[in-house]
Amino acid sequence: MGDIVNLRTVRKRTARARDAQRAADNRVVHGQSKAERQLAEARGDKARRDLDQHRIDNGDES
Repeated sequence: MGDIVNLRTVRKRTARARDAQRAADNRVVHGQSKAERQLAEARGDKARRDLDQHRIDNGDES
């Protein structure tokens, strides 16, 4: 005789495996590496600093 299998549990297990695989594929396609995120952040910071250096201060601000 075969083992008793709970079909609901099997369906949930296969759904979790399928979702995990889909998430892994999406991370590869849409994700950024840590180095890429840090580079984008550093470039944004530099752009803000460069823009602030060209700001004219006329003393009207409180």
